[in-house]
Amino acid sequence: MGTLLLSSTKDTASMNILSEVLKIEGWGEEQDFPHGLVTIHEEFEVQILLIDNLHILADGIDKEHRERTGFPVDEVLVLSKHASASEVPALTLHAIGVPGETPHGERARSGGFKGKAVPPSTRFGDMFRTMRRIAIEASLDEEYDITLEATHHGPLLDSPTLYLEIGSDEERWADSRAARVWAQTISICLGMSEDAQQREWQGEGDVMIGLGGGHYAPRHKAIISETEVWVGHILANYAIVFDGHGESPPSGP
Repeated sequence: MGTLLLSSTKDTASMNILSEVLKIEGWGEEQDFPHGLVTIHEEFEVQILLIDNLHILADGIDKEHRERTGFPVDEVLVLSKHASASEVPALTLHAIGVPGETPHGERARSGGFKGKAVPPSTRFGDMFRTMRRIAIEASLDEEYDITLEATHHGPLLDSPTLYLEIGSDEERWADSRAARVWAQTISICLGMSEDAQQREWQGEGDVMIGLGGGHYAPRHKAIISETEVWVGHILANYAIVFDGHGESPPSGP
């Protein structure tokens, strides 16, 4: 399965994670393409694309990469910062899209298009559990909230996608320890390390789709942490529009 790691020069945490990922053995020389700088792994079906634009606005970048390089992009893992008003330190991941916003088809404030959601990578559950284990082993759970989030923001892509994030301020975005957790998680889940635990979706198994609750989905997180369930979208209350019956108007954001 071809995996594209997407990074942006405009994102401090993205560049921090990328620097740790590049320490994984087997990367070739960086190549300049019209859509960005590409680094190809010599053994595994993994490529890095470094772009100058902010990734949440990079609609269709998976298709463009596929067309320009011939690489079969089966999933996209975006290396990113996490921002929040509370600035609580966090290691987090999530699927993308803005399914609950209207009017449908209009560009959303943080990228993507209202009413559209991107398929989540089938690695969602495994990457969260692996990241959580590595962070706890490194005692980073004493400093960071080890969490996941409901589906939100852009870009709009065709390929199954996950955002892998460090939050939530400049100091944490530049923390090499946090970046190392994500690099190790990527290495293990993509089968690039000696202790690899690559688990590919074979079309069957228990799949969880999360509906309702808040943005950080604590109940969903507990189930994902304690089981081997595969994970689809997690939709918080704000992303679910319930059409009323009778004369009641539609509710939702």
